[in-house]
Formats: sequence, C-alpha cells, structure tokens
Amino acid sequence: MTADNFFIHAKKTFRDEISSINHSLNNLSKKDFNLICNHIKKLKGKLVLMGVGKSGHIAAKISSTLSSTGTPSFFINPSEASHGDLGAISKNDGILIISNSGETDEIVLILSGLMKKTKNILSITGNEESSIAKKSLVHLEAKVDKEACPNNLAPTTSTSFMLMLGDAISIALLKNNRFSPKEFAENHPGGKLGKRFLLAKDLMIDIKEIPIVKENTSILEAIKVITQFGLGFCLVKNSKQSINAIFTDGDLRRTLNKKIDIRNLSISKVMTKSFKSIEHNKNAYLAREIMSKNKIYSLVVKKQKKVIGVIRMHELNESRVF
Repeated sequence: MTADNFFIHAKKTFRDEISSINHSLNNLSKKDFNLICNHIKKLKGKLVLMGVGKSGHIAAKISSTLSSTGTPSFFINPSEASHGDLGAISKNDGILIISNSGETDEIVLILSGLMKKTKNILSITGNEESSIAKKSLVHLEAKVDKEACPNNLAPTTSTSFMLMLGDAISIALLKNNRFSPKEFAENHPGGKLGKRFLLAKDLMIDIKEIPIVKENTSILEAIKVITQFGLGFCLVKNSKQSINAIFTDGDLRRTLNKKIDIRNLSISKVMTKSFKSIEHNKNAYLAREIMSKNKIYSLVVKKQKKVIGVIRMHELNESRVF
C-alpha cells in the first residue's frame, strides 16, 4: 500500500462516518434527548458516567467535558464498581451508562446494585430493546447503520456518534444553565483555553496596592516609592486627585539616557501622560497584544474612565496567558 492509498482510505473513512452519523442524527429522538438533559439538570448530586472498553473511553471523556462546562461529573469503571467503587455513588447522584450493544456484561452484572444506590439510571445505547435500556429510567437510542470498519466490527462510527452526543448534551446543558466564560476559566486554571477567558480585572494589581505620587514629587522620591512597592512603576495624580499619568522604569531609563540631571527634577517633567489602557472587562490576552504592540510592560486598567488598577506583562506570563 502506497502513502497515497493511505489517504484515500482515510478520506473514505471520514465520508462513511459522516454519512452514517447524519443518518443516525435524523433518527435521533428529540423527546428522549430532552428527557436526558432535563433529568441531568435536575440532579441534586453528581452525574456518574460508566462504560467498558471503547465505550469506557468515550464515557470518561464525556464526564470530563460535563465537569468542565458546569455539570459536576466523574467516571467509574464498572469492573471496579463491583469491588467497592459503588460506595462513591449516593442516592442523589445520577448514572449515565454508555454501551453500544446495551448488553455489556460488566454493567449488566451490577445493574441491580446500581439501582439500589440510586433510581436515576440513564443510558445511551445502540439498542432500545437491550437489558441496560429496559432497566433505565431514561434511555436514548444512538443506533448507527454501519461502522466505518470495512468488516463492520471495530467500533468507529458508533463511538464517534456517542462522543458527539456527549458533547451535544454538555453544550445543551451549558447553554441552558448559562454557564459563563468566567466559570469556564475557573474550571481550567491550568489550561490555555480557560486562560483566554480571563479578564484584565482578574489579573490586574488593584489600585489599593499601587504606589501613587503627586505631580510635584521629585524623581528621586518617586524612585524610593517604586523601590518600596517593588512593582517597577507608580501612578501619578494631579491637583484634582485624578490619575493622569504613569511613571515606569522605562521612563527613568529614557531620562537617564538623555543625561538629564534628575536630582532636582519633578516627576511631572518625565512621566507618561498619554498612557495606554484597557477596560477591566476585556480579555487578558488582549492586554498582552496591546503591550506587545506598544513595547510596554505595564498597562493601566480602567472601569469606564476611572483607573482601578494596572496589569503587567509579569502577571500575564505567570498566568501563562499567550
């Protein structure tokens, strides 16, 4: 088989799966899909996902997606459940079983035990007449007409469809619960996706923690204040007590490069009046873009016209906002 033939078979696999999934989607029960979502939404506890083999991998992924989008969930391996892990399930929890055949031995063997733990047994299978389907409070049939495997044996289209259904349920619940970008970010403190939802106000240094000096303060005094706070800058207020400028390490270096005597020089002579700023509710990655474009390392944060803080490249780097 040549390299070109590999890609030919790959494209056929894509086309076959897409075609079968479209067919399955047309036959998907709107009523049962809504019932599953409504039941999950009303749970007072967590949603436990179960599956074995390929379905187990899919179930674990669905559980992870649900948890990250506002529906508390965890995965239990059915084989481990029969050896003590059933103790993790409470009567307020729900169980969502993923099984293409609906006759997975490891799950069928513990169904009676699951039903003693909770009445909230939900399932997605490829056979509405299966043992698992019949013993479920709510069942959604996810039947595919053919696997992408040429022998119609290896789980391919069926697992893709199950995965898509899990994503669809997760997003439907997210939308219904009005799960916000901020909540998503809080669930992804170590992930790049979540960090893109962090706002400038989330990473800024609050105005209460920032050194502020008057316009007539000498540069030497301003340097002492900056050193004391250790932030590398100070804000400057005018006679009306409004923040109208910023003085940074960069301003100091530029002044020294001009060989200006700073011993008796007021900060008003060298401070940056036309400073760059960002609104507090803008994405933090936008702050990085503004700083990079203007070659600065500190950016004033405003709430409408009022200065409420400063965000630095240091905070962006520490939080890995790229």
